[in-house]
Amino acid sequence: MPRLHRKPAAPEANLQSQKATMSIHRPTILILASDPAFSREITANWPQDPAPRSDGPEFIVLEEGFSRNLLGNNYDLAIADASCHEEDDEKNKSKSRIKRKPLNKRLNKDLKQSLAAAGKPAILIHSDPSRDFYNIQGAVLELRREPGIWPAMAGLAGREILRRCQAESRAREAEKICAAAQAEATLGRFMVEMRTNVNNALTTVLGNAELLVLEPGLPATVLAQADTIRNMALRLHEVFQRFSSIEKELHVEARESGKKAISAAAGR
Repeated sequence: MPRLHRKPAAPEANLQSQKATMSIHRPTILILASDPAFSREITANWPQDPAPRSDGPEFIVLEEGFSRNLLGNNYDLAIADASCHEEDDEKNKSKSRIKRKPLNKRLNKDLKQSLAAAGKPAILIHSDPSRDFYNIQGAVLELRREPGIWPAMAGLAGREILRRCQAESRAREAEKICAAAQAEATLGRFMVEMRTNVNNALTTVLGNAELLVLEPGLPATVLAQADTIRNMALRLHEVFQRFSSIEKELHVEARESGKKAISAAAGR
């Protein structure tokens, strides 16, 4: 059973502090409901992933005043109960003869706007039979509360939304890593392409330094400086020789990988 935390309407900082204590790899689901039975149905029917991801998400329940300022709250998916407001409106409509826009319908509109403004994926459960079973508006999935099946449908939809978000996050990270690798590869190719020019320059520096060392009658300080120049030129030459060796090793590895790929394809 996933963990369930029941909280009153908490300020933004309080919700963020709760998120900070959770594992960064574990998704957080924010349940917005004034009816305790709603959150129990969601958590009880949430689909369980096979091991090793059997812990499931972390649930945080906010009750009254939950539609106020969801911006900045740290969660991965919000599941909101709008059906209780609609049911209350139907009861109030039958008792009152005054025609006016139901209060709770306005609350539901505010809730939907808050979910959309938060920019996070959300599932809004409603009980209006005149509306479609499901409807997608931006990042908000509106799902009709069908008796007996709505908790399972909400759980399956929520799990797929979280999986999609995690896949998109991994793809963005992979793109960043790929971009960094391409930048490094470009620098490496440039250094390999320039090694001939650098080696020619180093040969000139090294030859002149050796001539200075052999020049008779030079002061000791000049000889020491010429010897330092020669030694540094030799070290740079060794570095670029290593680049050439790495380039050859990469070519050999690429050929071997190509042969293995061909052999594997032929063996299928």
